[in-house]
Amino acid sequence: MSNRAASQKPSLDVSSLYGVKGKVCVVTGGATGIGKMFAAAYVQNGAKVYIASRKIQPLQAAADELNSWGPGKAIAIQADVSSKAGCKALCDEIRKHESKIHILVNNSGVSWGASLNDFPEKEGWDNLFSLNVKSLFYMTVGLLDLLEKDSTNTEPARVINISSVAGIVPIAENPLSAPGQGTWSYAASKSAASHLSRSLAASLAGRSITVNAVAPGVFPSRMTAFGLSKHEDKLVATQPTGRVGDAQDMGGLALFLASRGAAHITGAVIPIDGGASLGAKL
Repeated sequence: MSNRAASQKPSLDVSSLYGVKGKVCVVTGGATGIGKMFAAAYVQNGAKVYIASRKIQPLQAAADELNSWGPGKAIAIQADVSSKAGCKALCDEIRKHESKIHILVNNSGVSWGASLNDFPEKEGWDNLFSLNVKSLFYMTVGLLDLLEKDSTNTEPARVINISSVAGIVPIAENPLSAPGQGTWSYAASKSAASHLSRSLAASLAGRSITVNAVAPGVFPSRMTAFGLSKHEDKLVATQPTGRVGDAQDMGGLALFLASRGAAHITGAVIPIDGGASLGAKL
């Protein structure tokens, strides 16, 4: 091998491709469930992570636990991102402490189950779309200057939106909802979140910011707690892999999307559901 060829050898070791050490991250809904899984993956690999949620006690407890895992750092910020004003308040608070954000994970979300003939407008549609869709937009726009700063096309900033396979599979009545009820607006909101992610990806690629969506299947969280407690066997039976997802599954994808290894991926909606959205067991 010539000296010239040797000097052009790419850095393909794990730490170069998938490391997040020293990066600054923001994770909404970071106290529990999938948001906490993302935060844990980053903290355990040396990143500084701001986790945000409405309730300060479980949020601080999550930050304390994440900090005990180290070597990175978790910082709790109480926030409600269900409105434009709430998103702005969180962005303003982040800006007090940081001049650069490498990773934004828009994870905050809510579901609502009710009967088809008596589905509420405010709780079922308005509030749900505010949190599941509008917050993705306003958080991204609110932190745009911090994301864009010092970003390049090989080291872009990352926006990762948490969507759902519910936005792909049009089934509103399932074991995750109570009998006789359906999550009609949830599936629509997650489809909107995925499409919004692609729209933002197209607009922000030239500013060295990638935008991708993660579409989880069944993972332990507050949203799935009812279904897993009542129908875990039935849910597992629909999984081609024979199990639901766990923190290592989600953490691996979290690290990939935030790393050099995913710098050339934008506008993707990535299912992480063990093949359940394929419609049949493998």
